[in-house]
Amino acid sequence: MKSEKEEIRNTDKLFADYEVFSQNRSNLIIQIVFIPLLIFSLMGLITAVPFPYLAFLGKYNMFINWFSVALAIAIYYYLKQSPLLSYLMLFSFGALYFFIVQLEYVEQGGGIKLWQISAIIFVVSLFFLTLGNQQEKNKLPLTQFWKNVVIGPIWLWSLILKRFNLRY
Repeated sequence: MKSEKEEIRNTDKLFADYEVFSQNRSNLIIQIVFIPLLIFSLMGLITAVPFPYLAFLGKYNMFINWFSVALAIAIYYYLKQSPLLSYLMLFSFGALYFFIVQLEYVEQGGGIKLWQISAIIFVVSLFFLTLGNQQEKNKLPLTQFWKNVVIGPIWLWSLILKRFNLRY
């Protein structure tokens, strides 16, 4: 039997926990900019890890890498939280991966390596996210940081959906 109050979804609990550490306006702006960059850099670092050749994949072997595995796990996790947010994240990952592929073309042309540019973006993003966290009254413990890295992208999408009064 359901109570008169609507049950609080797990996603709402996660976002409430996340928002405890995201009260300062400048930290919010930093998160809006640097969470996507951190995710992009993680995608680049994971993509840069060599994937073994699997003969049974045949001509499709070039389309499978470690990021494909990470993507499947991430989308499954986000799907458990909210189907709409998981679709938006799939779209986001696709858009970000387009730029990963462009960086791979730069690397093939003799430019900077994917892992190097990803590592630079990763360090810069971590620096600014840490700087933003220092401005908060409730500072995010290091033990909870990586949980918030996973929640951060769907939290950003939830802010956009709330702005348009759409339920996730």
